[in-house]
Amino acid sequence: MLFFIVASTVAKDYTQIAMKRSYEIDMCSGPLVPKILQFAIPLMLSGILQLLFNAADIIVVGQFTGPTAMAAVGSTGSLNNLIVNIFLGLSVGSSVLMARYFGAKDERNIDELVHTSIFLAVSCGAVLILAGILFARPLLSLMGTPDDVIDQAVLYMSIVFLGMPAMLTYDFGAGILRAVGDTKRPLAFLFASGIINVCLNLFFVLGFGLGVAGVAIATVVSQYISAFLVLRCMMCTASCYRLDIRRLRLSSSKVRQIARIGIPAGIQGAVFNISNVLIQSSINSFGSLAIAGNTAASNIEGFIYTSMNSFYQAATSFTSQNVGAGKTKRLIPILADCLILVTITGVALGALARLFGPQLLGIYSSDPAVINYGLTRMDIICSTHFLNGLMDTACGSIRGLGYSLAPTVVTLLGACAFRVLWILTVFQFSHTLLTLYLSYPISWMITFISHMICFAVFYRRYKQGASAVNSHRF
Repeated sequence: MLFFIVASTVAKDYTQIAMKRSYEIDMCSGPLVPKILQFAIPLMLSGILQLLFNAADIIVVGQFTGPTAMAAVGSTGSLNNLIVNIFLGLSVGSSVLMARYFGAKDERNIDELVHTSIFLAVSCGAVLILAGILFARPLLSLMGTPDDVIDQAVLYMSIVFLGMPAMLTYDFGAGILRAVGDTKRPLAFLFASGIINVCLNLFFVLGFGLGVAGVAIATVVSQYISAFLVLRCMMCTASCYRLDIRRLRLSSSKVRQIARIGIPAGIQGAVFNISNVLIQSSINSFGSLAIAGNTAASNIEGFIYTSMNSFYQAATSFTSQNVGAGKTKRLIPILADCLILVTITGVALGALARLFGPQLLGIYSSDPAVINYGLTRMDIICSTHFLNGLMDTACGSIRGLGYSLAPTVVTLLGACAFRVLWILTVFQFSHTLLTLYLSYPISWMITFISHMICFAVFYRRYKQGASAVNSHRF
């Protein structure tokens, strides 16, 4: 009860302040770099806090329960992402539409989109609860999860999926806020729920000895708190995206528009994770210590990725709003500035992560073998992770223009299909973790170049007037 009182107080304070000042960013005029940073930095911090949900799980079980429990939590990551990404893609579609309507000052469509999006989030979350519970064990078995890991992995995954309605509600709601430039309040809400998550992790694991189940329960509780906060914010705002729970409904036209953008984005994320699941399956063949080391390194790299991902979201929102406002001349500078900023971020954070790799991995586990396995991954990924940021940012600009299918196809061929081919060929001849990890930077570079070619083609088509500013080519 105390946690919900604290959460409610945070929401009340922020919604009262929101009545007095705007959190929105004018993306359609003025210098770009300061506004991109104003948008991206809170978003970056939000992503880092969101990652801490899973990082806290892994650190607590790694330090207080052991490598097997740590491997159990880590082994579910790719599979969880595979299952939920279709639905998370729909939140991308909602956000792109919101930015387009907001740039065009179309309040009627904004209102309809907001109520459809939240209804859709809750409905999809309910479906995911069933999917996670029913398919956890068969899919983890298919991935070759070791016998000493699988029971705890199934338990963790089954509990975590009880929080899917809350996770999707937060993502859809925060996506709506971010589409209008408000990245600060989602950050505050995640901070409150993240602190609660860490406290509950320690409470359940150390106080009650619940292990994997304890960290899963903590994650679910924190997700429902973050969803509550974002909903309350939207219900109390005086802006055009105000939410009225009594008016939640599905608009068939809005669902179709969301799906046209979101389903290709979701399929991209899901199929992208199929390649990651195959890689995880290959890592599983090296044993539980290798899984634990890979899990720890992946978590550290996740902080780099989510920092870079803020520029992907900036490219999408800034491009979409300026398309809605008819500001064609700003589109190439938006892409160029985001590419420069994401490169600087990826190179700097990657270098720091590798420099302090042993110390960072030591936070997750004190086992020397786990740390060595983690460093093997970081040697390859940290120095090249900026390529992943370039790939995603170019993809974001294409989606902002209103094209979602093309970047999906490009990513599936350039990243996913390439990695599968790599595993079936090169990895079979050189069965080492180093060879396996090399598939990442090569696939990122191929896909980035392909995305840039696509952007050039679609931008020229847009400039030539193949699509009118407000014709919503979704």
